[in-house]
Amino acid sequence: MTDFEDSQEFAQTLDRNDSLASYREQFIFPKEKNGYSPVYLCGNSLGLQPKLAAEFVQDELRNWADYAVDGHFHSERPWLSYHRRATAGFAELTGARPLEVVAMNTLTVNLHILMASFYKPTETRFKIVIESQAFPSDRYAAASQLRMHGFNPESALLEWTPRPGETQLHTEDLAALIESEGDNIALLLLPGVQYYTGQVLDMAAICELAGAAGCAVGLDLAHAVGNVDLELHEWAPDFAAWCTYKYLNSGPGSIAGAFVHEKHFASDKLNQLHGWWGHDEATRFKMSTTFTPAEGAELWQMSNPPILALAPVIASLKIFQEVGLAALIEKSTSLTAYLEWLLEQRFEGRIGSITPKDSRGCQLSLVVNDSQISARGLFEKLYQRNVTGDWREPDVIRVAPVPLYNSYSDVFELAQRLSEAFP
Repeated sequence: MTDFEDSQEFAQTLDRNDSLASYREQFIFPKEKNGYSPVYLCGNSLGLQPKLAAEFVQDELRNWADYAVDGHFHSERPWLSYHRRATAGFAELTGARPLEVVAMNTLTVNLHILMASFYKPTETRFKIVIESQAFPSDRYAAASQLRMHGFNPESALLEWTPRPGETQLHTEDLAALIESEGDNIALLLLPGVQYYTGQVLDMAAICELAGAAGCAVGLDLAHAVGNVDLELHEWAPDFAAWCTYKYLNSGPGSIAGAFVHEKHFASDKLNQLHGWWGHDEATRFKMSTTFTPAEGAELWQMSNPPILALAPVIASLKIFQEVGLAALIEKSTSLTAYLEWLLEQRFEGRIGSITPKDSRGCQLSLVVNDSQISARGLFEKLYQRNVTGDWREPDVIRVAPVPLYNSYSDVFELAQRLSEAFP
């Protein structure tokens, strides 16, 4: 949509015509502060609590009370197979086959577990490629994997960087990096959405480049899952991992997801780290000393999942399956475009965005181009006016109008409070 208007009435009209507007009522918003109603635009960092989450957690607390240990087998939703209640939702959101996804652990733990299988360095092919502004946890994980295999991250950790004076990453620059390093690269560990700029990377091209060069490839989908279209089975990365507390609204530190492409299920060369829950379910409780692998991505599980932490994930996925990602992306495109239009109309370049127009989800990474106020100062003034975005060093305010619960009126109200906050 391009015929926007800068008025509260127009925003309210868009809300009345929004087919997803009713889902807003299924989430709990922060409280009023300093006389301002909440404008929560931080779902890219922590999603709001679905009301359904408490219901699902209470159900499992009752099952624990009613069944005790028998809850593993005989409760309404037996805990032995409880993680599979996330399978269909994960598969739909990531474009994967059900056998390729599993709910387990947390994001960085999953990256390490998966790198244990897919980072197989040799004397000549041992380097790992990340992007230069990788989320710190990904950088720490990759560097520690190098050190544990006897390599120096200062020389073995390669960076895909933006061009001078730019913030955007170019796929052709990654291709040039891969070509120049020849057979030295063992693994690409790259995001689906760059957390700082909000740029959606060309994941299909990344996977194709890795395959052509004989490199393994893993994707960190923390800012991509539930936000942008994913086709993991078709793109065929070796592995992927994601958290669920951002766009998937499952609560702080909640259970994460992992993907392993089915091409690896028959492989006898991966040497996975094994644990009890990666053992075939049918014979798991026979307590055999011989390991019998589970089918599909469940082989990478180690421990039984924490049921109370997994319940909100399953509650949220129920909502996503009801709405459908296509409808969310359609609204997201319109919401973000409206926000961008309002900023251009009101601030004439005093506020800009480093998020590319042609490759983004719902996040805009805002920068301030006005000597009268710092970006940090503006962020603090918005916070006092009950606008929740987040600050990322050195100079970016990230805001994300999440289509599942944010409204056009939220976007308009952000523009209003920005106008108040400017000197």
